[in-house]
Amino acid sequence: MKANVEPLEGNKVKLSVEVEEHELDKAVDAALRKIASEIRIPGFRPGKAPRRLLEARMGKAGIRQEALREALPDFYAEALRSTEVDAIAPPEIDVTGGEVEGPILFDAVVEVRPRLNVVGYQGLRVTIPRPDVTDEELDRQIDRLREPFGELQAADRPVQERDHVTLDLRAERAGETLEEVSDSMYQVGSGSYGEELDNRLVGANTGDVLEFDSEIGVGDPIAFRVVVKDVKQMILPEVTDEWAGEASEFETVQELRDDIATRMRSVKQVQGSMAIRDGVIKELVSLVDEDAPEALVGPEMERRLHDLAHRLESQGANLEQYLAATGQPGEQLLEDLRGTATEAVKADLALRSVAETEGFEVTEEDVDAEIAQLAEQMGQDALSIRTQLEHADQMQAVRSDIRKAKALGWLLEHVEIVDEDGKPIDRADLQPAPPADAPADNESESQPAGTTEGDES
Repeated sequence: MKANVEPLEGNKVKLSVEVEEHELDKAVDAALRKIASEIRIPGFRPGKAPRRLLEARMGKAGIRQEALREALPDFYAEALRSTEVDAIAPPEIDVTGGEVEGPILFDAVVEVRPRLNVVGYQGLRVTIPRPDVTDEELDRQIDRLREPFGELQAADRPVQERDHVTLDLRAERAGETLEEVSDSMYQVGSGSYGEELDNRLVGANTGDVLEFDSEIGVGDPIAFRVVVKDVKQMILPEVTDEWAGEASEFETVQELRDDIATRMRSVKQVQGSMAIRDGVIKELVSLVDEDAPEALVGPEMERRLHDLAHRLESQGANLEQYLAATGQPGEQLLEDLRGTATEAVKADLALRSVAETEGFEVTEEDVDAEIAQLAEQMGQDALSIRTQLEHADQMQAVRSDIRKAKALGWLLEHVEIVDEDGKPIDRADLQPAPPADAPADNESESQPAGTTEGDES
């Protein structure tokens, strides 16, 4: 097979392919077997008629055209592989010669994945919250631990945040009652009925009647009528070592605070790392000026819709129930999916561009490691996974994913990280602290002298 590539306008190429006649022989044999099983020739069982009779009945040209129709997709796929054309849409194929005899000639015009030139990716900057734990945050966590040991007492004053209020409440939308409760205990600040109710309650007094509209969800505003009947405040126990021993596994308040600080810092470090990754992708996408091809956006959008439907199904729900519960029109859901799909396609194209510009290569060791990881995740052996990927013609996709992962890793290593005030954040501050009983670096005997991390094979 010979194949040439000619660039065209509109992010397309034309493949001009020549297939030698002998390469069509297998397809002709397969076509004969198919024809023999479908037609009836007196004196012969289905599939047993001699070739010469089939050729006499169908004609060599008819058999050749049937073989070409069946084999053309395979010839086209082989041409894509040999020329490394990255097609993203179905081709327009025109057979230009060889339908009766001689070499098969055909042209295939197809849209290809655009190759971007992303300018400025070397200077990305993302903003994240500092992973430090403040005294105020620690105090709030301590207060949450104190609440189960607290006592409610009447409050002869206006309502404050976190007070417990007894109230009557009626909520209506377009004249239809959504909820009506009497003598219900409600904690101010919980947000159970939206922020507007909490805001209205703060400063109210016993006996006040609050009437207001609140924009919650999609549709008409919700009309609230709330009667404040009683106000209680939570009296929390004093923070002492005795209380700490009763409320936790620690004997002192300081030990409890230290443990809470460690846990909160770990959460913030994980959240910070995720925020950096998300921020890098967002900033990278902002550098992409080109429109995302519909040939890529459409399938990505369908994939995301399918994933959503599958997740809902696993929870015993469907898309209609999801839309009803969220009050979201179907058109809005599709618009949101299109937006996220477009961003995902731009991120994919940009990461490919970074990988190409930086010259990242994929080794067989990289592929083996990726397949081993997939095998572990799916509970299968690596050979089975590799065989499945090869049969599905997905090995190139695996290599591409590895290259993009390397590009993302490079960006994460080189991005500038700052806090909300624009001050740099040290990457070391985002790394979890080693366990207290872990040996110091100079005490470790597990690494041979003269080597550095990553040198061991």
